[in-house]
Amino acid sequence: MSHLSQEDQVKLITDLEIEMMADMYNRMSTACQKKCVPPKYKEAELSKGESVCLDRCVAKYMDIHDRIGKKLTSITMNDQETAQKLQAAQMAAAKPK
Repeated sequence: MSHLSQEDQVKLITDLEIEMMADMYNRMSTACQKKCVPPKYKEAELSKGESVCLDRCVAKYMDIHDRIGKKLTSITMNDQETAQKLQAAQMAAAKPK
């Protein structure tokens, strides 16, 4: 990404985030609909039970998505810190004494 301008990098990251959110929404919609809404239904409106099920399903899906995002961010930051320490140690070892 270093060959892209700052503006292009921001646009690329923004586009990726939008794509990831759309994918998550589609997966969540499909999973929660399969879980909470029977394939053959008699009424156009959701029943109380279906609505409650969907609310809980979406809340759980969003909670897990948030937890995974935080964990991945933490892992990435730890990996970057480790790489920087390793690089600093290698540079220190490579310096002539």
